[in-house]
Amino acid sequence: MGDIYEKVKESRTALEKLLDFIPGWSGYQERQTRRKADQLLRQTLAEKLADQRRRLDVAQKELINHGRMDLVDDVGSAVTQLQTFIDRIRFASYGYSGLFDAAKVNQAELERMYNFDAALVEYVERLDAANDRLREAIPSGQGLVETIRIIQDICREANSTFDQREHLILGSQ
Repeated sequence: MGDIYEKVKESRTALEKLLDFIPGWSGYQERQTRRKADQLLRQTLAEKLADQRRRLDVAQKELINHGRMDLVDDVGSAVTQLQTFIDRIRFASYGYSGLFDAAKVNQAELERMYNFDAALVEYVERLDAANDRLREAIPSGQGLVETIRIIQDICREANSTFDQREHLILGSQ
């Protein structure tokens, strides 16, 4: 039995040995992973939201082509809110130190952060569905005003959720 333990102990990777040797190294690695995951999530969200913004730009042109100039500004206000949301996601600093520091990280805060992130992903899905409805509603005009209001509400709500996410992060610093 002692021989097996020694072989397992000797077969450990260099990283595992470093983790034992350097105090705090595993916490550093974990923070770096969280920061990278946060960066990747936000880059992906920004790209997918930019696709939704382009769909709204096309919808504005379609509204003009169908003689619905009265609704172009309403879609335009949603575009402005969506672009604000995209910019906030894209340009907020990565890996907020307060949330990602090993000494300060709190499992309950991380869980809340993951819930916010899930909600941010959900906005992409909700916008995609609303953009589909908008595209269908433009030719007939049926449900058009309501669909535009839904899109505006989603964009407004997304910014509000991001405010809450930032408040959580800044509050933990």
